[in-house]
Amino acid sequence: MANTRDPPSDSFADSDIATVVDEWNTLYFAFVMATGIVSVAAYELGLTWVGWGLFGLNVVAYLVVGGFTLARIGHVPSVALRDLQSYDRGIVSFTMIAGTCVLGSQFVVFDVSTTVATGLLVVGSVLWGLLIYGVFFALTITATDEPIAHGIDGSWFLAVVATQSVAVLAGLLAPVSQSTESLLLVAVGLYSVGGMFYLILITLVFYRMTFYAFEPQSATPPYWINMGAVAITTLAGATLLEATDQWQFLADIEPFLTGFTFFFWATATWWIPLLLILGVWRHTVGGIALPHTREGYRPRYWGMVFPLGMYAESSLRLGTVTDLTVLTALPELFVYVALVAWVGVSVGLVRRLVDVV
Repeated sequence: MANTRDPPSDSFADSDIATVVDEWNTLYFAFVMATGIVSVAAYELGLTWVGWGLFGLNVVAYLVVGGFTLARIGHVPSVALRDLQSYDRGIVSFTMIAGTCVLGSQFVVFDVSTTVATGLLVVGSVLWGLLIYGVFFALTITATDEPIAHGIDGSWFLAVVATQSVAVLAGLLAPVSQSTESLLLVAVGLYSVGGMFYLILITLVFYRMTFYAFEPQSATPPYWINMGAVAITTLAGATLLEATDQWQFLADIEPFLTGFTFFFWATATWWIPLLLILGVWRHTVGGIALPHTREGYRPRYWGMVFPLGMYAESSLRLGTVTDLTVLTALPELFVYVALVAWVGVSVGLVRRLVDVV
């Protein structure tokens, strides 16, 4: 289930390789998501060497995380299938889709290889079809009742993030592809589906936050995905707005796209102060260790880094395509906030790995 408390098992601690494979969690793709978007934001905001460095690291991370994931599926396929019916592992499996497509977007933005990016789009699209329908089908037919206070948290917005990540990559590839209109149709379709997911889920998550007991331990990092989901939806919309000259249908609905995308950006902006306050409350009143420490590190903190990087990148793209200069000024600050968060969580990860070795 989607616990409101940090699970103690999301680490390599006290595990040998065989145990790591048996207990592997696709949640580690969140590192790829976070590193990828911070890399893109840094690159586009002039921190070129930082962007390239994180790009190289992300390629290695994707291969490592993907290798362990395939090893787990091959070693214990029945358990991997049962994961789809878990309110925790099933939902976080959507990080596989987002991680794949964020890496693909890096290959386009850094102008490295549209061929590799297209391959990653194919992989991400297949994963989207299998996991989105597989997980929601498995959860629909489950024989157990899950109380909303325990069964839902911000991680459910990974369904939005995964959907919009495919839309963004399709939109980025469309102008350099021979299938421009087909890719843009996929992009605008998934942009709409992702928006539908968000409007449904925000009602449930907001209800859980405000009408059930919410302790400092409950304010887990995945609640930052409340903001990250609308930030990546903003990026998907901005990517479509950049392509209105590529397809007449997009030009016809440009006012709708502009208004709806700005709506999502404003929603993302609204979340930030509340999430910051909850974070301070969690670590001060709750006394919970910060993620740069060995005790405080959890892989779920990458679910906080990703939204910060995504907010910087989506604000930059939307501000540029709409000529709203106030939006292009915000990323100059948020890219550094995202980098500081990335470094802090990375320090916690390194400390945890050193202890294991």
